[in-house]
Amino acid sequence: MSDAVSDFPWGAATGVGSLPGGDAREAAKTVTGSLIGADGSAGDFPFLPELPARGPGADMIGRTAGLLVEMYARVEPSGWRLGDRPGRDTRRAHSWLGEDLDALEEFTQGYEGPLKVQAVGPWTLAAALELRGGEASLGDPGACRDLAGSLAEGLRAHLADVRRRVPGARILLQLDEPSLTAVLRGQIRTASGYRTYRAVDRQVVESALRDVVAVHDGPVVVHSCAPDVPFALLRRAGAAAVSFDFSLLTERDDDVIGEAVESGTRLFAGVVGGTDGPLSDPAGSVMGVRTLWRRLGLHPGTLAESVVVTPACGLAGASPAYARAALAHCVRAARSLADNPE
Repeated sequence: MSDAVSDFPWGAATGVGSLPGGDAREAAKTVTGSLIGADGSAGDFPFLPELPARGPGADMIGRTAGLLVEMYARVEPSGWRLGDRPGRDTRRAHSWLGEDLDALEEFTQGYEGPLKVQAVGPWTLAAALELRGGEASLGDPGACRDLAGSLAEGLRAHLADVRRRVPGARILLQLDEPSLTAVLRGQIRTASGYRTYRAVDRQVVESALRDVVAVHDGPVVVHSCAPDVPFALLRRAGAAAVSFDFSLLTERDDDVIGEAVESGTRLFAGVVGGTDGPLSDPAGSVMGVRTLWRRLGLHPGTLAESVVVTPACGLAGASPAYARAALAHCVRAARSLADNPE
């Protein structure tokens, strides 16, 4: 493990990425107000908000497509499709991201601590971005390689921009890979819907992920709110942390979870609902995490240093009031885990 990862000031709670609404300044204010202490301290993880309600280019696929180098995408009725030159949709993606970065920069003046930025990972991107003929890039191994390389270059520039804007921050890169398990299992449907793309070899998947992870000299977390997250593969690819919907874990995941924790992998446990609903008491929200620790025979004292508390997935589908409450609830639940690990 590199010094940049081992010395990283891991926070106790954060969000996944998306928030409701379309006001970048309000989103940045929510994130920094919920996740940065009143004295400017960094007890938790502020993050660069994503506001998909603004439309194409602010959605997760369009936003990341806008980061690609020498590859361009536009919106078609069927989704995002690669083309030869930048157009209106690429310009819109750049504009939305610039607006979000401006707002984050405004609300993080003087901030020193961890800061998370998100982008779609290479395999979910390959499953979503269409080639000219309408089929997903996933069906073309050469296109997958080109996409991963372009994404890596784009992320280098994006991370450098964030560092310039928030110079005191220690950056954590999150790669969103909700389609990864389906890619590995051959469950992504073709354009016709009548068949699926062939499962991608695990070594090929791991290699591409490793290349993208390697662009960041700090820690990388891979997020998926789908069932059966491939923890071991993500560890081998260099992920320092894995973010997941805790409610989707089953006891058959125990061994890989235990191995991940013992190897030093952080768990971003999604224990708070992503859409409006009742919030339990903070201690109750992390009761399942405590139970998992006991089941694995892990020392309770390692909980706070191994687990970051998050919502189960993005909060774009929530009301603004619930999104604020959910982030605050994650902070309180993380404190409960630290104060009373047993």
